[in-house]
Amino acid sequence: MVAPQPLAHLSLPTWAGEFDLRAYRWASGDLYLLFARGDIGDGRGVLTRLHSGCLTGDALGSLRCDCGPQLRLAMRRLAAEGRGLLLYVPGHEGRGIGLVDKLRAYMLQDQGQDTVEANRELGLPVDGRDYREAAQLLAGVGVRSVRLLSNNPHKAAALAREGIVVEELVPIQTAPHLRNLGYVETKRQQLGHRRPGGEPLATAAGFDGDGQAVDATTLLGDVRPRPDRPSVVLKYAQTLDGRIATGSGDARWISGPRERRIAHALRAACDAVAVGAGTVLADDPLLTVRMVPGASPIRVVLDSTLRLPADANVFGPDAGTVVLTTERSSPDRRAELRERGVTVEVVGDAPDGVDLAEGLAALRRLGIRSLLVEGGARVITSMLRERLADRVVVAVAPLLLGKGTEAVGDLGSSVVADGLQLANRTIHQAGPDLLIAGDLDAAPAGP
Repeated sequence: MVAPQPLAHLSLPTWAGEFDLRAYRWASGDLYLLFARGDIGDGRGVLTRLHSGCLTGDALGSLRCDCGPQLRLAMRRLAAEGRGLLLYVPGHEGRGIGLVDKLRAYMLQDQGQDTVEANRELGLPVDGRDYREAAQLLAGVGVRSVRLLSNNPHKAAALAREGIVVEELVPIQTAPHLRNLGYVETKRQQLGHRRPGGEPLATAAGFDGDGQAVDATTLLGDVRPRPDRPSVVLKYAQTLDGRIATGSGDARWISGPRERRIAHALRAACDAVAVGAGTVLADDPLLTVRMVPGASPIRVVLDSTLRLPADANVFGPDAGTVVLTTERSSPDRRAELRERGVTVEVVGDAPDGVDLAEGLAALRRLGIRSLLVEGGARVITSMLRERLADRVVVAVAPLLLGKGTEAVGDLGSSVVADGLQLANRTIHQAGPDLLIAGDLDAAPAGP
């Protein structure tokens, strides 16, 4: 057996903790980076992630694949275990076809082909990865058997053929994004991967434990962005009597942990999540994805006068932030936020604050195609009144508060027939809470 050439050995501090890093190059020219956490001891039952390099996903945060979230989840798992290996293979980019050909395949996918069809159209293998060198490297550092962090049974079989015993295939599922949902489904349906996007809502086990991935995209319906604005989904949790907060303003927590986990999966599925300045002042939310593994969306805040404090959580480094404001805000304050890396868009004024139609158009120009609006009541009501929402997702908790903040204010309906109707409805139960979703149909109800 030809041994790889060792190139470097060092301790590498990372966001997930310190790893022992060794770099190797084989005679083939391929580079391998072996990250070790702790001592592998007898080399048996080693938690191992064999990760194909993905510059666009791992380094640039591309939402077209699930590689970046999978890599970060693997590093967290290894750090928590205290013993394990991450073998990073840059030469496996695009399942072995390389970076440029992967980008060419992306172009065909933009025309409607899936990942398998695009590769074949280019005369490239569907999966051109070879795991022989990876298996030999693992054996060379003393690994005898692994618990493989992967959803891909073919990867486990390839290692086994080369003498590495795979004791267990440990799922590494991440909540899917609308932009990679087709990619994730292709891996499941055509490449035999085990539910890389997690369990669907219909399967209770999919959201029964902390940190488990949930595919909540069914709640979003058929998302179709318009040329002038993103597809808009209103999402809020209310009591049985329609309240989103008590009379004193307390809103934590109306819904239970299972429903909140689904709410985080919805964030992970969308390009951006929006709230009004009042919600930020009252609750100081992070608006990131924490209860499921997945990518955090861009945070959007509607703040017509830039009254938010400088230390608000939405300005933190955990995700990008866009503030929609008006000419009534201070130019100096806008400059301060931009200096901190916050995108500030000045749009028209409206009686309730920001002109929502102009604000949505600005978001669409920024490339935001799907927007999850989480409140508060003023924003929700305005979106509904102006017919700017495409879908509503409401979590109803079995709770009565009486006096409190109404989820939806006056929509101008004088008779029941004027009310907004929900079409293409779906209903799911999440613990004690009921999730009701549907497309908004502005047409009056029939007799």
